[in-house]
Amino acid sequence: MSIKNVEIPYGAYWSTPFTKWQGSLQHLHSMKFAAHVAKGELAKRNIDPLVFDSGVLGMTINQYQSFNGAPWPLYEIGAVNTAGHAVNQVCATSARGLFAATSEIVCGMANVSFLMTADRCSNGPHIYYPNAKGPAGSSEDQVTYNMMNDCIGGHSMMQTGENVATRFDITREELDAVTYRRYEQYQDALKDDQAFQKRFMTLPLSVPTANFKKEDTVITGDEGVFATTPEGLAKLKPIQEGGVITFGNQTHPADGNASMVLCRSEDAEALTTHPEIKIEVLGFGQARDDLAHMPAAPIEAAKRALAVAGVDIKQIKAIKTHNPFAVNDVAFAKAMNVDVMAMNNYGCSLIWGHPQGPTGLRAIIELIEELALIGGGYGLFTGCAAGDTGMAVVIKVSDR
Repeated sequence: MSIKNVEIPYGAYWSTPFTKWQGSLQHLHSMKFAAHVAKGELAKRNIDPLVFDSGVLGMTINQYQSFNGAPWPLYEIGAVNTAGHAVNQVCATSARGLFAATSEIVCGMANVSFLMTADRCSNGPHIYYPNAKGPAGSSEDQVTYNMMNDCIGGHSMMQTGENVATRFDITREELDAVTYRRYEQYQDALKDDQAFQKRFMTLPLSVPTANFKKEDTVITGDEGVFATTPEGLAKLKPIQEGGVITFGNQTHPADGNASMVLCRSEDAEALTTHPEIKIEVLGFGQARDDLAHMPAAPIEAAKRALAVAGVDIKQIKAIKTHNPFAVNDVAFAKAMNVDVMAMNNYGCSLIWGHPQGPTGLRAIIELIEELALIGGGYGLFTGCAAGDTGMAVVIKVSDR
């Protein structure tokens, strides 16, 4: 049964550029920066933060005093009496946060909900866990250690990609061809002075100092996107002996944030920049694959989301994925019988990077804008997350 009466007001969303590890956003507290950006973006759209009766924060990497979760950034934007909570499903955090906000509207807990997603992979915390019975303890670098050491199997994230490549008989040549195609698609977002990105992104972006009292620098777009050629990709050696994954056909850690307003259909007109465009949230799906096969989880998650929405994959006009590895897209396309080269128009996390929490939400925003440009239709977002899980969402863009 598809979801009813939940909309994303057109234009009531945004993303910052994503910047590379230790790049221009590495000094900013991710929650405070998300609130700083949101305050300005809401003002541009004449949206009063007091209208929010619920808030969701999607964040995966601890920040100083992040204990309270959503109430802190909600207060910072002016939603001083708005309750909220935080969610974390690593790379699927955006889809999970969207589900949480949608669920509160469906069950009558909220009329208008504000979803904020933020993360900073740079300067991730080093966490110490005391031993209550002695002087020793244990510690971890929250970001880097967990990317390299799965808590159940001990394997790295990259190994999950190699395992799925083996399952689907994916070659190195397939991965490099898809990677180059994704780079080409990203170039379309940069055409005409970044016209596509400026539909949802403030550019140039003034980056504040760590105390948010003055300007530190100005960025004009994503950082960490490298010029890519088929010849250059072919020269790279596999990271694992005998493997197919290289540093060229996988993503990179990044920093940034993205936010979105969700509401009941009757509240959308007051919050949108274009009342004639309707964006419906129709269904979600989640799945978990075999241990150490993370990139395959989005396949079943997508099938379940499509079933909930009552939509066939053949009806989908645009597909966006969170693809930390090109393996994700090739496996998905083979399993779902879709054209791998037609997915992820205008960009994806394989190219613009991976700040975890906001990664999926930027993709969903780009999905909305792609559908708006082609005249509407059904769209699918699906992506994987640590723990061999995946989440997916189906939306529809149409005339009101």
